[in-house]
Amino acid sequence: MNSGFPLGQYLERVRLAKDVREYGEVTQIIGLTIEANGPRANIGEICRIFAGSRQGIPAEVVGFQDLRLILMPLGDIAGVGPGSMVQATGHQLKVEVGPSLLGRILDGLGKPMDGKGPLQGSTTYSLDNRPPEPLERQRIREPLSVGVRAIDGLLSCGKGQRIGIFSGSGVGKSTLLGMMARNTSADINVIALVGERGREVREFIERDLGTEGLARSVVVVATSDQPALIRLKGAYTATAIAEYFRDQGHDVLLMMDSVTRFAVAQREVGLAVGEPPATRGYPPSVFAILPRLLERTGPGKNGTITAFYTVLVEGDDMNEPVADTVRGILDGHIVLTRKLADRGHYPAIDILASVSRVMPEVVTREHQQVAGHVKEMLAAFQEMEDLINIGAYRSGSNPRVDRAIASMEPIRNFLQQDVSEGTAWDTALAGLLELTSM
Repeated sequence: MNSGFPLGQYLERVRLAKDVREYGEVTQIIGLTIEANGPRANIGEICRIFAGSRQGIPAEVVGFQDLRLILMPLGDIAGVGPGSMVQATGHQLKVEVGPSLLGRILDGLGKPMDGKGPLQGSTTYSLDNRPPEPLERQRIREPLSVGVRAIDGLLSCGKGQRIGIFSGSGVGKSTLLGMMARNTSADINVIALVGERGREVREFIERDLGTEGLARSVVVVATSDQPALIRLKGAYTATAIAEYFRDQGHDVLLMMDSVTRFAVAQREVGLAVGEPPATRGYPPSVFAILPRLLERTGPGKNGTITAFYTVLVEGDDMNEPVADTVRGILDGHIVLTRKLADRGHYPAIDILASVSRVMPEVVTREHQQVAGHVKEMLAAFQEMEDLINIGAYRSGSNPRVDRAIASMEPIRNFLQQDVSEGTAWDTALAGLLELTSM
């Protein structure tokens, strides 16, 4: 045999050849996970499980145990059983992106579900991108109008800010998101409905978002009946689409409803692969994955992603684990309270419990002083509200409280806003100035 024959070179080509495919077999299915004795694959890689289907059922590699793959399906696994063939695809999930996405409704994996035909994406983006490097981010210096007086006036947001909307169920989170999507000054909206009830999806798109809002939006839907991995990927898909538009130099408004259901989906995945439950049943991976998702938004080299994440607090407990973790990561929080909603005060924003951490950077000194004065009036009235309501407070006892009582009706009128009403930034500021000139 000729020692100069490059056998190693040819063996390497055979190993890398696309026509040579490795397969494994399903060995058992336990709960949400599928175990297989091959093929060789890495964490995050997509495999296909064949159970009478030509295309196969996609599943992601989420772990290993005793040299066996642990897979979680991205579809219905009916028909899968011991011996079903498993094939590695060699790649991770990506989403098609491009200007043609505007006005489209996608599923959790970025596939169209609106009956308008296939996407005409010009390129693909990975679902699991890295956040921008800290020194590559622009500083947040410009305000972004969302068309809601209470937010633009008293909790002003900047382009590239990340904010949480905290509330219990049925207090108006989705309605508030729809108002912002229709009235914002951002170039493009990307809306992720993660873990929503199937009934609510069409209601949100047709009633809250409307035709005008949808035309400048991309909607990603992963309902509560879908596998946990699909719900996770829905959040990643929406974020990747927002990253694409940001990289094109646009100011993007990303709205995710809700990050709590994203955390619940990760809890299902973590517990299924054997993670120990930690805080209130959430495994450690939940608290590791949240900053990786939330830090991907914000300002970039060219454009910005201003993000609003709704947080569904259990039992109206604002200090439950997910809410507490998210509040520590984001650049501000808006609290919606059931007390205000029960009074018919919409949007039910508790101004004193909310804060925008970048507001001093994006508004004028005069705007900040006027907002501070209104908050002072709200705080003075709140301190004496019980005494005022039962008639125990005597006028003249406290000049500060007297001014607050006189100002309360105009302030409430300013803070309340009809769902169909949009308010421009200058109009909101003018209304705020009127409150202090009374």
